[in-house]
Amino acid sequence: MWFGAVTIFPEMFAAINNYGITGRAINSGLAQLNIYNPRDYAIDQRATVDDRPYGGGPGMVMKVEPLFSAIEAAKQGLQQTNNNLKPIVICLSPQGKKITQQDLRQFIKQHDSVVFVCGRYEGIDERVYQLAIDDEWSVGDFILSGGELAAMVFIDAIIRLIPGALGDPGSFAQDSFGEDLLLDFPHYTRPECIFGLKVPEVLLSGNHADIQHWRQQQRLLRTTQRRKDLLKGKEVY
Repeated sequence: MWFGAVTIFPEMFAAINNYGITGRAINSGLAQLNIYNPRDYAIDQRATVDDRPYGGGPGMVMKVEPLFSAIEAAKQGLQQTNNNLKPIVICLSPQGKKITQQDLRQFIKQHDSVVFVCGRYEGIDERVYQLAIDDEWSVGDFILSGGELAAMVFIDAIIRLIPGALGDPGSFAQDSFGEDLLLDFPHYTRPECIFGLKVPEVLLSGNHADIQHWRQQQRLLRTTQRRKDLLKGKEVY
């Protein structure tokens, strides 16, 4: 999977490049992340990427030229890697669609490359959307200081779905929001008892059928208690 990120804060993406599952996937070649800074494509000596909004109001708006040129550079960079790939361009925005795990499962089946555009300030000049943005995604109904954190969240979530990215291929299958949409079951490790709290006996029994049954019941219970909306339209036994 090829990722491009258009951002004025490229250093933030060290968290993706250098750590954990995403870092290992990138280092092993399962994923590739390229950063494009709009300041490098600004048309003035001061590398200006924002200006005052027409019509007045607080804050600044990201300019068309630097963002559009950075997006085009990302596309060209991908073509140099693989001329057959055509990335989808996604802007991270609180106005975008709230993406679910199921959306990401479909996304990775349909796309092999994506450019994430990370907005800042009061927003992006609307003409960038008209010229270069294919879709808008959101991590939720709240405001962040910029799109970088949201982009990193989605890159992490997508990389987890790439075959070979996880040490155990079954790990993501039992995560919350899996194929059956249920939440995950409780997890325990050693010691068996700590601060007066004991590991459930069934997990110590060695009976795999009983353990699987207990875990499924816990998943149903947690989903019912915490996210009953996920059970809508489902038969629960």
